[in-house]
Amino acid sequence: MQDALSGVKILDLSRILAGPWCTQNLADLGADVVKVESVETGDDTRGWGPPFLTAEGQDPLSAYFLCCNRGKRSIAIDFAKPEGAALVKRLAARCDVVIENFKSGSLLRFGLDYASLRAINPRLIQVSITGFGQDGPMAGRPGYDYVFQGMAGLMSYTGIPDGQAGAGPLRTGVAVVDLMTGLYATIAVQAALRERERSGQGQHIDLALLDVGVALNANQATNYLVSGKAPARSGNAHPNCAPYEVFACRDGHMILAIGNDAQFERFCAVAGRDDLGRDARYRTNAGRIENLPALREEVARILARKDRQDWGRMLDAVGVPWGPIQPLNEVFADAQVRHRQINRTLRHPRMGAIPSVRNPLLPPVAGADDGRPPPLLGEHTEEVLAELGLGATEMAALRSGKVIA
Repeated sequence: MQDALSGVKILDLSRILAGPWCTQNLADLGADVVKVESVETGDDTRGWGPPFLTAEGQDPLSAYFLCCNRGKRSIAIDFAKPEGAALVKRLAARCDVVIENFKSGSLLRFGLDYASLRAINPRLIQVSITGFGQDGPMAGRPGYDYVFQGMAGLMSYTGIPDGQAGAGPLRTGVAVVDLMTGLYATIAVQAALRERERSGQGQHIDLALLDVGVALNANQATNYLVSGKAPARSGNAHPNCAPYEVFACRDGHMILAIGNDAQFERFCAVAGRDDLGRDARYRTNAGRIENLPALREEVARILARKDRQDWGRMLDAVGVPWGPIQPLNEVFADAQVRHRQINRTLRHPRMGAIPSVRNPLLPPVAGADDGRPPPLLGEHTEEVLAELGLGATEMAALRSGKVIA
């Protein structure tokens, strides 16, 4: 898998998270990703901190930037200048895929829009990631993930219900719309490469965060479309399964995740409450949803009597899904997480050890990592330009004109 896209050349004109998440996936799968960054500051997320990874004599790398830029080469180009735009065109001419997340129409003024690049490379695949898409009444308007968590409906049913302490909408703890857009883009690139094998032609993929956010509503969207009733905030409860939420044990909280009637019967048996399993209100999942307030009170009283690990052992013995709520220090110390070798370390010649998280697309591999670490700004400018045939004199002239760095 780590060599599946070997030989595929990606020109990464994206920044922040959605685009870089896509290109990191492609790099992890073996593609050669060249990340084009602004000369002065680079990707915006280089400054999104603290925390920062530091090394003597080197510019700091933000943890945010590190999370989504593994495996890439960085070249710093000011393509607002004609000489810089010309360099990007030369790179695009030899690439298979361009990923960009500029506002719709923004690249046209530099001659780097899809139509212009396709004229010099008909086999080019371009993925344009925007907030609202390439057309429509809101095309061209900027927006970050947070905007789309609200606008696409996700926050309308995420949070504490009205009438309870802390009531109000909540966002997810990570930029889930950005991350899923990056995953959709990863899939789209691979599908477009496969299609190009048949047709010989590239294509332009219009991917909007708003579209992805709406799609992410998944069962909640279909719940609404089927019932005509918009789902309300339900806290930690599941809209379609019960009991399926967070409960307090004697020493902390746990997630009880019962997904079918047989699991509920086994839970009742191990809890010593067979009467609940026989109760007509709770025998079916639909009944448990309809009578959730009363059921929640019963389950809360049961679970509060024992410690979390005691319940864990009992539930594991009968195959009822449950889990703790772990802070990240416990996550990375978890025996299963350690066994799966999720926590990896990359080695940078100037920054030293860089912590990373294994791409779940790739299998765990024992031993030291040999992957490419996230790059310093413009770290590979000379290397990449040399591949285009530029000599030291040309590069010096471009550098003196602040076209490259």
